[in-house]
Amino acid sequence: MTTTSAIFAFPADLIRRAARGTALPVATILLLALILWYAGTVFLNAAVVTDQYQRDRKTSWTTEEFIADTMSMERPVLPAPHQVAAELEKSIFGVRLTSKRNLLYHAWVTFSAAFLGFVFGNLLGIALAIAIVHLKSLERALLPWVIASQTVPTLAIAPMIIVVLGSIGFVGLLPKALISTYLCFFPVTIGMVKGLSSPEPIQLDLLRTYSASEVQTLRYLRLPASLSFLFPSMKVAVALAIVGAIVGELPTGAQAGLGARLLAGSYYGQTVQIWSALVAASVLSGASVGLIDLGERWLDRRLGGQR
Repeated sequence: MTTTSAIFAFPADLIRRAARGTALPVATILLLALILWYAGTVFLNAAVVTDQYQRDRKTSWTTEEFIADTMSMERPVLPAPHQVAAELEKSIFGVRLTSKRNLLYHAWVTFSAAFLGFVFGNLLGIALAIAIVHLKSLERALLPWVIASQTVPTLAIAPMIIVVLGSIGFVGLLPKALISTYLCFFPVTIGMVKGLSSPEPIQLDLLRTYSASEVQTLRYLRLPASLSFLFPSMKVAVALAIVGAIVGELPTGAQAGLGARLLAGSYYGQTVQIWSALVAASVLSGASVGLIDLGERWLDRRLGGQR
């Protein structure tokens, strides 16, 4: 292969490998989302800019000038992506890392409550699933209530949890963690019930022929079989845990956390700040899901998998 052909073959090979994986589809969706976001910015901010032109008695302008003005408003209806990016840069790198004005500090406060709730939710979900699988009476008596618990809106139950726990002296991290627990235990419970019940009857019969106890069956058969159900459930649960932590910060008028940033932005009409907090929350959720995926891959390799 000549040098010229090798130069043109290299990017083509990268494109083919990206198309076979997830990089190209994800990048395509991201590009479409950015295009729609910019289009929505112009459309939603157009009326405000037009009114401003009328107040300023500005009768002539170019299309480029009009579009630029819709994307540079101080308090836009919908901020442009570059405005959100600038706010993120200012909130993260423009202040000291140890400052309470730093967005990473607020993200850490939210993540701390979400992580604690995630741990509680997983322990509760796994314990309930084991009980439901081994006691058929609980499957009929408890599982419907587990499902019904998710019909109660989180915004309705969050203030009650905070008020009740606050009356007995529990404030701060724990109430938010319990709201996260309430949201994230459900997918873990349902996933683990399915996973623990996934072994074939012939596999269970084989262990019975070896006089295996219920604990041994759980350890050597049911739990390993449930891992492929547990990790997808945990990915859903960790995202819900972060949502629960943010919701838990809203009724209390919290001074720290991504929920506090959302409240402050709504009080003062700072839509750019609101969107930067939303983007930070989504990045935090995505990073948490990614960490669980890495843990799943590591455990799969340890157990002899091919991932």
